[in-house]
Amino acid sequence: MDKVIKIYKNKGETPLDCIKKYKLANPSLAYLPITYTGRLDPLAEGVLILLVGDECLKKDEYLKLPKEYEVDILFGFTTDTYDVMGKVKTTPEILFERSSDEGDGNRGQTISNRLGDEVSEILFQFTGKIKQKYPIYSSRPVKGKPLFMWAREGKLGEIEIPEHDVFIESLDFVVEDFITGEKLLEKVKNDISLVKGDFRQEEIVKLWEENLENKKEERYKTIKIRVQCGSGVYVRVLAYDIGQKLGIPALALNIKRTKVGKYINNSSTN
Repeated sequence: MDKVIKIYKNKGETPLDCIKKYKLANPSLAYLPITYTGRLDPLAEGVLILLVGDECLKKDEYLKLPKEYEVDILFGFTTDTYDVMGKVKTTPEILFERSSDEGDGNRGQTISNRLGDEVSEILFQFTGKIKQKYPIYSSRPVKGKPLFMWAREGKLGEIEIPEHDVFIESLDFVVEDFITGEKLLEKVKNDISLVKGDFRQEEIVKLWEENLENKKEERYKTIKIRVQCGSGVYVRVLAYDIGQKLGIPALALNIKRTKVGKYINNSSTN
């Protein structure tokens, strides 16, 4: 019996969903303990390692394995979760770029104009040992209660958001692209529809609809980066922090974990 199992977590699934699905597909494991190592958010996908039986006792060892991600960062928006699964904040008009403006050199301070060669410089600043704040929508406990509960109760002002040291081996720029407001809203709705449970889905979709209602033709800059890092890195926080350094709202549009230690998987399975 394999005690270490590499699976692919699809968008919308939780790690616990993956364990249940694996047990259903493998009835002989129904009564054995199974745990996962290295959580992935509901909208993140990619390599997930499951430990079976007494291998669960070694969970801490597996948590320390290095990881690799591919992250699409969307500029022009930010949310309280730092991905599309959060309440979107209003976008300054200065960041818009209309499809109809292609070829027009008089666009003013659009995202494209402001980024330029800054991206590579900024990415380098996030390599090595850095401090990273925990996202407010995470299970990190503060005074005996997870951060997301403090956030939902509107009591974040009563606590200090903790931070921790993380290590990023490398950040590589892969490609840049654009997405229209119309395609973005379509993607947000589709992605959020995959997530089960109470994640404020109805409220979040409504806010995205309101924000993008008259912006179907706007084009928003995206970049894909490859991240090699140690354990404990929140890549959605990294996307937000990169935007902060650039002075531009940003969030994680897509997150794919491509590697955990020696375990690699680059394609989804159902």
